[in-house]
Amino acid sequence: MMFLFKAVRKVYRMLSVLLSTLYAKFVFSVFSAKYGARLVCKGLPIIDIHPTAKVQIGDDFTMNSGNNFNRIGRQQKSMLVVGINASLSIGNNVKISSTAIVSYNSIIIADNVMMGGNVVIYDTDFHSLNHEHRTASESDWALNVTDGSKPVIIEKNVFIGAHSTILKGVTIGENSIIAACSVITKSVGANEIWGGNPARLLKKIENVQN
Repeated sequence: MMFLFKAVRKVYRMLSVLLSTLYAKFVFSVFSAKYGARLVCKGLPIIDIHPTAKVQIGDDFTMNSGNNFNRIGRQQKSMLVVGINASLSIGNNVKISSTAIVSYNSIIIADNVMMGGNVVIYDTDFHSLNHEHRTASESDWALNVTDGSKPVIIEKNVFIGAHSTILKGVTIGENSIIAACSVITKSVGANEIWGGNPARLLKKIENVQN
């Protein structure tokens, strides 16, 4: 009985990966998003790309999404949201899991970046800090796009721990590590470990070889 259960589960997961990957490729193609070789999607993602947006994804991109893959708690579908005239660039060998990436300006993720489960990356505040603007949806949206968004850059070889939040205007330097559940509100240098809310420098990484 256990053997049968494991066999059925294995077949189910294989079919799920196949269908989810085909779905992701189809949606990317519909919105003229470019993607490289060996894209793998484990579970159906949410992909919302505006026709004016630009999306480029490199080779060996892997995305876990939903309840059946990389079960570490707080599961959700992975989300790629790219707004009007915004851009999203993802390099080679990038791995994400139950991750939300929301770009209304520009988000750049370089090669060999790995993100733990439930990481979120926002290049926008979504709403004005001024309460009068927030009560008027049109001005709130306009200010969000112009003044309320700044590019995010994640350089190569970065590891972002589970449940962390990366906010607008941040650059994370190459080889750096973000501890789980951190909130990154300002830029991180290369070869550093940051953690906390708001995150702060914990230590330097010594003897790093690129």
